[in-house]
Amino acid sequence: MATAAPDLAFRPATTADVPALVELVESAYRGESSRAGWTTEADLLDGQRTDPQSLAATLAQPDTVVLLAERDGALLACCSLERRTSGAYFGMFSVRPAQQGGGVGRAVLAEAERFAGAEWGAAALEMTVIVQREDLIAWYERRGFRRTGELSPFPYGDERFGLPKRDDLAFEKLVKAL
Repeated sequence: MATAAPDLAFRPATTADVPALVELVESAYRGESSRAGWTTEADLLDGQRTDPQSLAATLAQPDTVVLLAERDGALLACCSLERRTSGAYFGMFSVRPAQQGGGVGRAVLAEAERFAGAEWGAAALEMTVIVQREDLIAWYERRGFRRTGELSPFPYGDERFGLPKRDDLAFEKLVKAL
């Protein structure tokens, strides 16, 4: 499938984008609307994925950028990048459910890799993924990420990250050399 990059415009998010970002992230991961795409976490978690306060705090962080992907002015996808000594951390990757599977996600990931390498000189991109999301981990592996086996616990009891439907959730670190 061809990448959707030629018709996407990328830009950094501003605080004015927070309401649209909250809606996008929630639609990609939580609730019934997320089931239209394949990145849903609705079988693993209820509750919120993010909120306006945490997104505003992310935007205010130094060495952090939230990249937006738009087509004809409509917000289709986003991701966050945080500069770290080990490279760059990739997170909050969200694609509108109706756009999933059409190359938008691949184009956003490619832009994140380009940005981290060209703007920050990052040699690697790292992320964490819920280990139970084998389909998502496989998608990243097909794009050059490798599993590290490094696990970190899910923040049980902190409703800002959702309401777990099971008690064995954990994150695994994935890394890709740029």
